[in-house]
Amino acid sequence: METFTLEQLSTYTGATGPHYKIYIAVRGEVYDVTSGRDFYGPGAGYSVFAGRDATRALGKMQISAEECNCGWDNLNEEHRKTMLEWEAKYKSKYPVVGRMVVDDDFVARGQRLAP
Repeated sequence: METFTLEQLSTYTGATGPHYKIYIAVRGEVYDVTSGRDFYGPGAGYSVFAGRDATRALGKMQISAEECNCGWDNLNEEHRKTMLEWEAKYKSKYPVVGRMVVDDDFVARGQRLAP
């Protein structure tokens, strides 16, 4: 299984270029959501998640780039529950294509945001 850094993942937004596919990471798993292009593709309502780790944003139900690409360890119980529900939806709907490589900066960015 392939591993992805945030930089590598950022090239999978569905835009023209080297990768037409759309990948989103949720809790360390990278999903190919290309079949959901109407939702995640360029200009679509959830395109902010394309090429990013969307775990925290999904847990908080926020369509926000600020809540993407950062740790989720400090989420409150309600947001954790929502995060797990989203993870289950992705697992049931989209193929896993790899794993995320997280670093200390990833975790620290999440710690700086409100739970």
